[in-house]
Amino acid sequence: MRKSSAEKPKLSAAEQATLLHTLQTRFEKNMARHKGLDWAAVEKKLKADSAKLWSLQIMEETGGEPDVVGYDKKTDEYIFYDCSPETPAGRRNICYDREALDSRKEHKPADSAVDMADAMGIALLTEEEYRSLQELGKFDLKTSSWVATPAPIRKLGGALFCDRRYDHVFLYHNGASSYYAVRGFRGSLKV
Repeated sequence: MRKSSAEKPKLSAAEQATLLHTLQTRFEKNMARHKGLDWAAVEKKLKADSAKLWSLQIMEETGGEPDVVGYDKKTDEYIFYDCSPETPAGRRNICYDREALDSRKEHKPADSAVDMADAMGIALLTEEEYRSLQELGKFDLKTSSWVATPAPIRKLGGALFCDRRYDHVFLYHNGASSYYAVRGFRGSLKV
């Protein structure tokens, strides 16, 4: 994954065209995720914000398969979530946040979900967002995804994650420093 700097790099014209084509193709193949929304309007917003395009590119590169899942009328923003069938492959085997990573004395994972999301310019899905994603399809049937954890739980050393099993969405807890090959995170981005 390309690391973020204070100023995000811009995509070349060719990278931008490839990404927009990928996003448009996914948008058109999955119309049930964004009923009533028009690709031309989404594309116009994307072309006007190179930093958001960069974030979407990194979501794509790490296996997230970002797609539009809604539109916020109040802020005039389109909402993208990672819509890959399983938690993004390039964001697995990580603990929850920097504090959890620093607390591990040995067998440290390479990164944390919160740090990766920050570097990508995206946010971890909340439990509510994760449940709304699951209304659009069946995700994480074999994997699980860290979700934004309320401060009181995190303060006590825990973190939350979700998955879908037995045709039901489950919310679980684990120590924030834990990590597994099948647990990563899904992100959201408003454009």
